[in-house]
Amino acid sequence: MPMDENLRTQIETYLSHLDGLMRRGRELCDTLATDPSNPSAIAATRAWQEDCGVTVNQLSGGSKAHWLARSFSEAFLLRSATGHAVEGAAPAEIVQRLLGVLEQAVATLSGMDGGKGPGFTAYSSASSEAPPPRRFEFVHNPELRPVLERAYIDSRRALGEGNYDLALRTSCGILEAIVTDALEHKGLSALAASRAPAAQLAEGKIAEGKIADWSFETRLAVAERAGLIRSGCARLPAVARTYRDYTDAGGGPGPKSTVSERDARVAGQVLHVVMRDLDPGR
Repeated sequence: MPMDENLRTQIETYLSHLDGLMRRGRELCDTLATDPSNPSAIAATRAWQEDCGVTVNQLSGGSKAHWLARSFSEAFLLRSATGHAVEGAAPAEIVQRLLGVLEQAVATLSGMDGGKGPGFTAYSSASSEAPPPRRFEFVHNPELRPVLERAYIDSRRALGEGNYDLALRTSCGILEAIVTDALEHKGLSALAASRAPAAQLAEGKIAEGKIADWSFETRLAVAERAGLIRSGCARLPAVARTYRDYTDAGGGPGPKSTVSERDARVAGQVLHVVMRDLDPGR
């Protein structure tokens, strides 16, 4: 059944508003990363959080039990190893978490094809798994895009369910895939001719063979030196850099795998940074 024009207009209005909120949030992330105690940035962050809260309240129909409202509230909590809330998270981390909440709202709105509109019954019951269009449009291999879309949704769900090992491994798998795609698109010849030769590694060793044969660490180092991505990967925790070493033959966590909530969240944040590097317009 065709979507009602009034509903379509509402959705487009909310999507435009959410896009503006996300742009402001990303700018705040960059500012806080440079100067986390900047009074102006802190004040701007509070104002942005209030605007996010108003929008979330509208989209959730004023219900605190709505999944979007719950996700918004949980973004402000820092949990202990046992899962209990212990204190507020740092401003920059809260911004990153709220950006994730806004992305979930965009995903749901983008996937709607009927119902009563944002903030009402249809939206409240809409699946948070509706695949957002063009999230990985920057990936050159078209067959890889739907796989990455599904993996991204899986990583967000795993994080929300407290399965930090799976969330981290999935985020790192996506990160490795999009960086590899960018490297292969540029090509070995172009990489070698750039200011960061493909054969030059962070460890000073020589990278040989196909790009797909390089280690995860090598691909990140070469992509950064080639100017494809910036230095965001420096934040990756050690367990993320060696995530393949802690995966068993079936793709599950190995016996030595110990991933904290912070490890999983930082891996997800780095993934978002690299996605912006590879697709500046997103």
